[in-house]
Amino acid sequence: MKYLIQKMYGKPLYGATMVKAHQGRMQGFLFLVLILNIAGCTDFVDVDPPKNTLVSKTVFDDASTVESAMANLYFGMREQGMVSGTNGVTPVLGIYGDELDYYGFSADLIQLYQNDVLAGNGITTNWWRRAYHLVYGANDIIRGVEASEALATDEKNKFLGQALFVRAYLHSQLVLAFGDVPYITATDYRANGKVSRMPASEVYSHIISDLTEAADALDGIDFTSSERVLADLDVVKALLARIYLYEEEWEIAASLATDLIHSRSLENDLDKVFLKDSQETIWQLKADTEFPLNTREGEQLIISSIPGQSYALTEDLLTAFETDDMRKDHWVGSMSDLDNTITLYFAHKYKADINETESLEYSILFRLAEQYLIRAEARVHLGNLAGSQADLNAIRGRAGLPETSANTQDELLGAILQERRVELFTEQGLRWFDLQRTGMADQVMSALKPNWQATDVLLPIPESELEANPKLLPQNNGY
Repeated sequence: MKYLIQKMYGKPLYGATMVKAHQGRMQGFLFLVLILNIAGCTDFVDVDPPKNTLVSKTVFDDASTVESAMANLYFGMREQGMVSGTNGVTPVLGIYGDELDYYGFSADLIQLYQNDVLAGNGITTNWWRRAYHLVYGANDIIRGVEASEALATDEKNKFLGQALFVRAYLHSQLVLAFGDVPYITATDYRANGKVSRMPASEVYSHIISDLTEAADALDGIDFTSSERVLADLDVVKALLARIYLYEEEWEIAASLATDLIHSRSLENDLDKVFLKDSQETIWQLKADTEFPLNTREGEQLIISSIPGQSYALTEDLLTAFETDDMRKDHWVGSMSDLDNTITLYFAHKYKADINETESLEYSILFRLAEQYLIRAEARVHLGNLAGSQADLNAIRGRAGLPETSANTQDELLGAILQERRVELFTEQGLRWFDLQRTGMADQVMSALKPNWQATDVLLPIPESELEANPKLLPQNNGY
């Protein structure tokens, strides 16, 4: 199927001393290193490790070794950088925005919580470096698969589509966080070390182009895994729908969301939505097969004791839930100190802090509820207010809420943004990106954060990267 490409304990800490983070230059992602590092993570998608004697030229003669290389990309997204891991976008953009309070002592996280980020911040530097590290890995797979004469056509399409998706997905995270960024499609790290940033609009065009090519490659490909941990055609559609929404291409966003809504169902039981076998999951990252056997998000966000917590839900978020919203009962947990003098609330979508016997939850990156809300928003802009109300009510009904009373365009857009806030909270920075894309970040954040500046809608380009490659200049405004 072809897709039309168009444009596209107590109070939280304040006043702590800021420190500059460790600086390091972005290194090239050599494919041989990728292959040699795979053996420890191949269980991520249950594939056999490649033989370490293989070199890049022969890797692409065997589908199992390419599958292992793809497994390493998925593993890297789970463990290292923006997507998931200890300092992924979920907790970090949660404290940067209006979802989470921070109670820890990391200088880098305090900067982010106070909206006083230095260009040498270790977390944002690691986001940039690790994202491009994985992009290089995806590019090597793309280059090798395209040149392979041994792989069958379906095998080539399966791997090419996944690698193109990973490249597009990582760039979508980068452009949302940093604004203008390079779009890297080559494997020569020396040349990539001299690239310039391109306008965000061009980055989105490249993302859409890659995703369109990925959709064509994956169309008709049958994935044997039932765990939804591999990027198949539906995963590509889900990202395309999100990107087209952000680019205000309403008709295409609605069409893609409709495809996904017709292909699966919402999970009616709120306690099952974030289990690994939830019927509404579109794409998820597989949990560890060894200790702690849980999601990184649950590990970070669940409060086990006070003191000792790192994050808690903000009062602003807690008061956003309507009376009788079942999501607050099922997806929000609480913990009190021994004296019962302090009670904090935490995101409890993922229930397993440490699961000692089996991984029951995987980190969900795309799920069907978002697609309903994408279509609801797109339909408003297309003048289909009744359709928008129906989509909005599908999400509200599952939460035990009455149908929306919004019936004008402005009322519906406000109701959808509100519904996105309480349905998608602490999921992949989606709330922050909503504030950013709707132009509401300055209004909302200036009332909550004393250090907030309008230019904080973007993070700074890492200082070490500007020093290593002056072509990345100028720095983002305000830094």
